[in-house]
Amino acid sequence: MAKADGASPPATAKAASPARVAAFRTGISAESRAAAYLMAKGYRILAKRFRTPHGEIDLVAKKRNLIAFIEVKARASLDEAAYAVTPRQQGRIVNAAQGWLMAHPEHAEFELRFDAILIAPRRLPRHLLAAFDAST
Repeated sequence: MAKADGASPPATAKAASPARVAAFRTGISAESRAAAYLMAKGYRILAKRFRTPHGEIDLVAKKRNLIAFIEVKARASLDEAAYAVTPRQQGRIVNAAQGWLMAHPEHAEFELRFDAILIAPRRLPRHLLAAFDAST
């Protein structure tokens, strides 16, 4: 079940449930919307779905001397999406960002920020600048 962008649902020992496949597709769609939104705001996307053993970053984007690590959340409402970025998840994103910086030392001197982009049906994306920090 590959999507046009080459992404496929998570591999499991048995077939993924229809709900899980739908959630995966919603996530991919939300990440694509978020990336387009950021590009329209002048950001350059450096990475999508960057994975480490400690966590995943949905988007890594650059604007001037800033590197933004961005969590994308899609829910029925923007408020629900905002509450979905849990402290545990924030820690995983911070750990993954450290891995990304180790793999890309040329960006180590840039300003770093952890953002969130909230996606809800029939709403413009909401970009939360500095949604959380590395001390979380």
